[in-house]
Amino acid sequence: MRIGELAARAGVSVRSLRYYEEQGLLHSERSPSGQRHYRDEAVDRVIFVQRLYAGGLSSRTIAEVLPCVDTPSAEAADAAFDRMLIERERLSAHIEELLRTRDSLDELIELNRGYRATA
Repeated sequence: MRIGELAARAGVSVRSLRYYEEQGLLHSERSPSGQRHYRDEAVDRVIFVQRLYAGGLSSRTIAEVLPCVDTPSAEAADAAFDRMLIERERLSAHIEELLRTRDSLDELIELNRGYRATA
């Protein structure tokens, strides 16, 4: 599939796909005229990369852990293991903070409900 179709199917911009290629996160084959062509699996790859970005991982970090997906091996796992643990701990801390924020918001909502009921 061509870049526009991949962008539409994965729900990202063409610009993002070009950036992913520049960063080594996505690969395409080039036609004789230079057009990018992607395999069907690229949709899942882009969605996976998007999920990692949404979790706050940098393109450098994503590039460090992708070998575990692309070419699973003991060497790839060992190379990325510490980075994955660090990122998981960072995400867990962020989730805990989000939960505390939600709890605070719940308290404010209840206070507001009480105020509105007496007003």
